[in-house]
Amino acid sequence: MNKTIFISIGIPFYNAESYLEDAICSVLAQTYSYWELILIDDGSTDRSLEIANQYAAADERIRVVSDGKNKRLATRLNQIIRESKYEYIARMDADDLMSNNRLKLQLQVLEKNKRIDLVTTGCLTIGKDNELTGVRRGKNYQMSAATILEGGTNLLHASLLARKSWYLRNQYNEKRVIAQDFELWLQAAKNNDLKYIVIEDPLYWYRVTENVTIEKLHKGYSTQIEVISNNYDGVITKKKNKQIVRKFKVKKAIAKTLSKLRLLKILLHLRSGKYDQQDLMYYKENIIKIKEARI
Repeated sequence: MNKTIFISIGIPFYNAESYLEDAICSVLAQTYSYWELILIDDGSTDRSLEIANQYAAADERIRVVSDGKNKRLATRLNQIIRESKYEYIARMDADDLMSNNRLKLQLQVLEKNKRIDLVTTGCLTIGKDNELTGVRRGKNYQMSAATILEGGTNLLHASLLARKSWYLRNQYNEKRVIAQDFELWLQAAKNNDLKYIVIEDPLYWYRVTENVTIEKLHKGYSTQIEVISNNYDGVITKKKNKQIVRKFKVKKAIAKTLSKLRLLKILLHLRSGKYDQQDLMYYKENIIKIKEARI
């Protein structure tokens, strides 16, 4: 890339004091340094806002937005779109991390492929203490609306880098408490506006420990069932819709049973593959840089 291109990175946070500093530092450790970081507080009651302000005071590329209210994730994601100054917008969750070259590699893909609007990645999965727990290699294929209705996705929402113009056409349903991305992909695909590439390398690091709970699984499956039931017409048959809804109900039942047996962690292992020595070395090298970015 011959020209300097800036990226707006958005991290919404709510009571994330245990992880927010490392999330910020994984941005500071990026090999690509032309960015702004927008930290949006969603009414935190812990030290999260204090941590965010501390880093904003130390780096002029970082700014904090806080109105003291709890408006939930979808509203804050739309707010990031409005707040962003630049052509490209990167997503990240407040309890996750990312590799030091994530932004550089994603930006290269978007710049070389003008026909696409989005690029996501594979991911490593990490635990409460930043320990590596698994890997999910990305799969680079193009989903249709029918594919999305089936419930499978190759788009990792949290690692999204998108053109702002796409986000202005495709915003989040602020009524959704969970599974906002599922509905976003579906609506964009139905409008023939979901053109993307998946980088198969695990450039994003997803903290599964905090994200796989029976409450989240139950709400997620219930929301997907509702979205599918409201959007299948014209995409799949009524018979196929019933089959898909039945499949999600079975998933809910399995999750409920595993939770009662205190075996919910089985789902963590099923969703991730085993990492190899190369993954481990790559992760350790990047973690060193992230720790060095702390103030």
